[in-house]
Amino acid sequence: MSGWKAWTVVPAADRAAQEQALEPLAEKDFVVTSHEVSRDGPWRIEIFGDGDRSEVLAAIDADWRWEELPDIDWVAENQRSFRPFAVGPFWVHPSHVADGIPAGLLPLRIDAGLAFGTGTHATTRGCLEMLATIDSAETTNAVDVGCGSGILAIAMAKLWRRPVLGGDNDAEAVDVAIENAGLNGVGDLCRFVVAAGLGAPELAQRTPYDLIVANILAGPLVDLSESFAAAVRPGGRVLLSGLLVEQAAVVLSAYARCGLVFERRLDLETGGAWWRTLLLRREL
Repeated sequence: MSGWKAWTVVPAADRAAQEQALEPLAEKDFVVTSHEVSRDGPWRIEIFGDGDRSEVLAAIDADWRWEELPDIDWVAENQRSFRPFAVGPFWVHPSHVADGIPAGLLPLRIDAGLAFGTGTHATTRGCLEMLATIDSAETTNAVDVGCGSGILAIAMAKLWRRPVLGGDNDAEAVDVAIENAGLNGVGDLCRFVVAAGLGAPELAQRTPYDLIVANILAGPLVDLSESFAAAVRPGGRVLLSGLLVEQAAVVLSAYARCGLVFERRLDLETGGAWWRTLLLRREL
């Protein structure tokens, strides 16, 4: 489809405020994205849309730049650029490349789309690799908080062949996760609900959990530390990602105050930035 893109580059310290100001646009028919230009450097924030620009013009200042986009199906273009890859015991592939699955790997069929999580980012790869190191006997009750595309919940269901819960505050992401679970043959094992944190009744009533997985952002991870600690059983684990290496100390400190101790970590790189995945355990 034809359309336009508005973008700007802001200091890292201003990113959160800028994104918060753009939340009303993200809740409408505009796509708002951001990514770090360089480690410890500025962030590029982009808004995609088509047709009328008046709502966007009213929400941004004159520092933003505009680009006209050619008449291309950008979702299809993005899907074509998504190539299969191995991560841990998984083979992540889009629906249009279903052949050639290496022997011994579990296929995860995930298409690039509106919900976050195709497995390519260091945060998702870190979670997938870390999940493979966890004893299945200790994870009979697991939940994926901020599930996005559902990839992590689907991976757990495939890896351990048992029910997994997932929640996201974006209803559209929940719909995508439900569809992806069906396409991966685990629709009967995965249940996804609209939820902020563990606040939904379907998630709250399943506590205490053996494992809570959350691949979101450092700020929300800190905010959720007390609720996660209260919802995981003694000896249970919390798997966290979505944080840069330099943000790990703050996250660890918040969870330590709630009785969770560091178990192990994994650092992976995406786009010149290093991201950390943390596995924590609640003390007995």
